[in-house]
Amino acid sequence: MASVLVFIDVPGLPLPRASRELLTIAGTVGEPLVASPRALDPDVLAALGEYGARAVYEPAQPLDDVLIAAKAAFLAAAVRAADPAAVLLGNSFEDREVAARIGVKLNSGVITDAVAVAPDLSVTKSVLAGSYTSTCRVQTGVPVITVKANSVEPAEPQAAAVPERRLVDAVDAGPAARITGRTEKRVSGRPELSEARVIVAGGRGMDGNFGPVEDLADALGGAVGASRAATDAGWIEHSAQVGQTGKTVSPQLYISAGISGAIQQKAGMQTAKVIVAVNKDPDAPVFEIADFGIVGDVFSVLPQATEEIKKRRS
Repeated sequence: MASVLVFIDVPGLPLPRASRELLTIAGTVGEPLVASPRALDPDVLAALGEYGARAVYEPAQPLDDVLIAAKAAFLAAAVRAADPAAVLLGNSFEDREVAARIGVKLNSGVITDAVAVAPDLSVTKSVLAGSYTSTCRVQTGVPVITVKANSVEPAEPQAAAVPERRLVDAVDAGPAARITGRTEKRVSGRPELSEARVIVAGGRGMDGNFGPVEDLADALGGAVGASRAATDAGWIEHSAQVGQTGKTVSPQLYISAGISGAIQQKAGMQTAKVIVAVNKDPDAPVFEIADFGIVGDVFSVLPQATEEIKKRRS
């Protein structure tokens, strides 16, 4: 049976949904293997086994504390050792850079933004801001594929043996920037934006007050997003930006509050399964792609929605 190498960089449990999705896709193609750029605890190894991983490749020596280069060098070495039919990664900025680097190192074709991978390794991806889907296939080398979060439903964990550890040498990291300091990200308790199944996003219409957006997101167990106008104004951190120059998301539910819906914003969220738009301008472009639209004041609509959701859940 062919093997599929999945790049997973997790410090501990629980396994992120995106990682479980990648293992699920790998299991439909062949035998899942995992490449981890750090040594994993036994509990994490056992969890990977429950989602189908048969072996885990780890660096023989701890990787240098550099940005992306060391991880790419390690993954390239793991691919050479495992000789898989394909390599799967997430679709974050970091994952896509790792994919590009190993594509160069291995002389392999790279496909990004995949939403499905067939057993014959043909890939379905969303293009032109989600207006079309295309089917493509890598013609050169080992296919390297990055997959959007929320593309499949993760398989249920099964009792399985703990994956075998396999060590690989990755000494050729090449020139790279080195990290000299870190600042811990503020913990919100909300899901990661790129993996969230529900996102409530605010824009210029929030006028600097993201309280109603955050309250609705918390009531739905979702993440908070924002338009570029809101992040540029300093109302919320740039990591929350959704759009062509921000993060691309594919949640089950996307609520747009006070966002006009210019093409740059549409490019980041148009593949959401259900889009609900709230805007006081009935001619706002966002209504063209919304499944449900509410013409009204966000400061009236959002609190009412939050209150009703809390009432129904109590």
